[in-house]
Amino acid sequence: MQLTGGRWAVGDATRPDAPWVEPRPDGLHQREPDSEGRLIPWSRLMTGIRLTWGKHSWDTNGRGMYTLGGMVAGSDRGWLHMTLRLPCEDDQLRFDRHARPYRAVDALRLESLLRRLVDEGKPHLLGDPEWVGRAVAGLTGGKNSRLTQRSLGQAVTEALVTAGPGTR
Repeated sequence: MQLTGGRWAVGDATRPDAPWVEPRPDGLHQREPDSEGRLIPWSRLMTGIRLTWGKHSWDTNGRGMYTLGGMVAGSDRGWLHMTLRLPCEDDQLRFDRHARPYRAVDALRLESLLRRLVDEGKPHLLGDPEWVGRAVAGLTGGKNSRLTQRSLGQAVTEALVTAGPGTR
């Protein structure tokens, strides 16, 4: 996630012709060029949050495409996949990546944070820009190696402690 113009976004929110996903107080808003976009309320998020990379959302072969240097490889498009309730369905929100490269560790830590918040029933915390700023600060940096479930979980736990309980 990146702070752009006072709002956090997944994807390149600086380009008017690009889609991105913005966490808002009422849910995840997918901003699409030339449209109002669409909103996924926090209460609909269930499980299965994951990031993939590729031209099409159904092409999940791009899920683990990384360079030897530990950067996300492949398409300039990304997808935030999730399972929703009421009705129960799989859905995805697309976003365009920034021109700069993405570190694999940062993408995987973000995915782990999203998954933990949904699993704990706290995805609404993402609607608080100050809380997100503290959480992102706790997730970024560090080595771009040793990407195990344990190390990702530890990084998310530390970021949650750094971010605090939130105000929502």
